[in-house]
Amino acid sequence: MFRGLDIAASGMAAQRARLNVVSSNIANASTTRTEDGGPYQRQEIVFEAIARKAGQSLEGGPAIEGEGVRVVGIQEDPSPGPLVYDPGHPDADADGNVRLPNINLVEEMVDMISASRSFESSAQAFNTVRDMALRALEIGR
Repeated sequence: MFRGLDIAASGMAAQRARLNVVSSNIANASTTRTEDGGPYQRQEIVFEAIARKAGQSLEGGPAIEGEGVRVVGIQEDPSPGPLVYDPGHPDADADGNVRLPNINLVEEMVDMISASRSFESSAQAFNTVRDMALRALEIGR
């Protein structure tokens, strides 16, 4: 019973981290100079399934049971941002071009909606498992 709660909680934690990365990307959509000197690079979160071996599968091989998901890390999107001609910009090069961050706000908003819906699904699963546990306890009364 508690495994179900752990799995749903891991999903909520992963989606919360994803929402943080997306909001950071949106906040830095116009940052042309970072501490490293270049424009802000879009961040992407990397997830990994948490699994454990659980005996034999029907085909005779080892069966793997899901235990949730975890954040492995955050990586930069290596694609270059657009180059815009703006000779008056303080970060313009000798030709007057400015390299902008590689962030597409529409894509980030879609990621934000997806992460939000995934978080809500995990929260609903958590609540369902909790309600089942409470009802199971009521049966014993």
